Amino acid sequence: MDKKLLQAAIDSIRVLSAEAVEKAKSGHPGTPLGAAPIAATLFGECMKHNPADPSFFDRDRFILSAGHASTMLYTSLHVSGYDITKGDLLSFRQLRSKLPGHPEYGVTPGVETSTGPLGQGIANAVGFALAEKILASRFNKPGLPLVDHYTYAFCGDGCMMEGLEYEAAALAGVWKLGKLIVIYDKNDITIEGRISDTTAENIAERHKAQGWQVLEVADGNDTDAVKAALEFAKTDADRPTLIVVRTIIGYGSSKADSASCHGAPLGEEALASLKTSLGWKEQPFTAKKEVAAFKADVCAKGAAAQADWNKIVRAYKNAYPEEYKEFSAWTKGKLPDFATDEDFVNNIPTGDDATRNHSGKLLNYLAGRLHNLVGGSADLGPSNMTVMKDRGYFSADNTDGTNIHFGVREQAMASVCNGLYLHGGFLPYCSTFFVFADYLKGSVRMSALMDIPVLYVLSHDSIGVGEDGPTHQPVEQLVMLRSVPNLRVWRPCDGTETAAAYASHFKLRHPSAIVTSRQKLRAASGTSVAGSLKGAYILVDSEKTVPDVILMGSGSEVNLLVDARALLKEKGVDARVVSVPCMEEFDAQSSAYRESVMPNAVRARVAVEAGSSYCWGKYVGLDGATVCKDDFGESAPANILFEINRFTANDVAAAALKSIKKAAKS
Repeated sequence: MDKKLLQAAIDSIRVLSAEAVEKAKSGHPGTPLGAAPIAATLFGECMKHNPADPSFFDRDRFILSAGHASTMLYTSLHVSGYDITKGDLLSFRQLRSKLPGHPEYGVTPGVETSTGPLGQGIANAVGFALAEKILASRFNKPGLPLVDHYTYAFCGDGCMMEGLEYEAAALAGVWKLGKLIVIYDKNDITIEGRISDTTAENIAERHKAQGWQVLEVADGNDTDAVKAALEFAKTDADRPTLIVVRTIIGYGSSKADSASCHGAPLGEEALASLKTSLGWKEQPFTAKKEVAAFKADVCAKGAAAQADWNKIVRAYKNAYPEEYKEFSAWTKGKLPDFATDEDFVNNIPTGDDATRNHSGKLLNYLAGRLHNLVGGSADLGPSNMTVMKDRGYFSADNTDGTNIHFGVREQAMASVCNGLYLHGGFLPYCSTFFVFADYLKGSVRMSALMDIPVLYVLSHDSIGVGEDGPTHQPVEQLVMLRSVPNLRVWRPCDGTETAAAYASHFKLRHPSAIVTSRQKLRAASGTSVAGSLKGAYILVDSEKTVPDVILMGSGSEVNLLVDARALLKEKGVDARVVSVPCMEEFDAQSSAYRESVMPNAVRARVAVEAGSSYCWGKYVGLDGATVCKDDFGESAPANILFEINRFTANDVAAAALKSIKKAAKS
């Protein structure tokens, strides 16, 4: 590309970024000013992408892990020809703008994933690169590379400080993800000042130790050196590449090389001096006239790249029709409605068993139906029951495997699964002990924020863990996950409800957490898939039109409700038992349905769950009671813990009688 065109794009990215931040009166101008030459070189000369079709499947993916530098991404997309207008730039960070403060998946064309929490983007990028490697291994044929693209991630000093980046980089190295290229914008500045105050780590050497190729560019303004490094990175097919690029934050402004330009507008005076230093004479929010030619060049190369891929697709389809059919099923196929699928229903596990075992049987059944199901555990697969028995394990030497060893890396595991889904072609799941959902939280939140259907299978759900003690006994984790918008949290009581959880996940396509028991549970009578799909349903109804009390709960406590109902019946009290496997689905039902299950006229209610009581208040009301666990557990056999913590039929019945008396006085 002509140097004048490239420089015009660089200057435009710098000024338009600073102007957008200035107008919004908030944002992060420093990184765009320093790293604009990297972005312009990547989008203009090195990356395979088509601005006219941002979803072109074999495109290179670009992920801005340093999501605070969003204006650099938006202006790079703008000058490259994506559907981002001057009006969009003027609306940066405003209500319902196409250009939100940090990149958001599904909002801006060209944005592959939501980023902002530092480190998440690079872990997502590992998932993208893993997806490319598995798909390429599975489908590519000699002379017909159906899947052949790179994943680029842009990270800053802050990303490199996050433990998540360490976890993800370790996985990328051992998996030999040679098509992952990470650009490390090393300007040595964070919000509080120089990174020398907080770290003495040699990032380059650390990545080398993790199995990466490491390249260095001494001056980020040297676009020839940047381009050479990006091209050289592709020569190593086995190692992911880290390109360390030295830049100056706030380059060209009077605030250059200082923390003051990291997360605040430059100010009118500094913005004016920036324009002077760059020889800028354009009207506000107007790119240099040479950018039109830059844009035309990028768009022409993108259209040609997609046309070339379309030729490969046509040839592949003719030569390998069955493989192409499978590829299409993986990348854009529709899933069965398992709730009404006769074969699935016939394979629902029955009998007394731990729900983790029911889950394992269902997962393995689904693995036979869904060939692009991929996932694993944070070193707990045999305990979580999440190993697909007829599948191999993915490794650098076995790229066809779809079981994944994540090692003890919970947060990276979840973030990698986000990347696997966002890349396209996979139905990802991951697993660990439920108590370690705390480690997953940041990545689970990103799944939910993007509303992407990553499945979390979390076993050992309560004090039923027993002798491992309070460090491994989840108490508050149900409340934590239930508070996350878009996330469906399932705590099934038997094989039928566990099957409903899986059926719901693959039908509704939201992120889901299926929380399962370690201990064996008695098979419940009367459970149903149809009822479970509504989140809560009447398991055992009262004999009266209006029950005296409603007993509700989930998971291992559902049979406890049934036993308590029998005790109450001996005392002349008529109780209704309601199983609540998924609060989120119940709350989404019509008011008429919710009233039919939990009529407002019945104020006497008891909620029973071996976890925190916090989320049950909306159901039990002022006169209701909870038999829950609001403190930490102890190390002891599970049966003893349930008894001393009031999880007995007698305790539930006593709570019901108290609630009835309280309601009668109201």
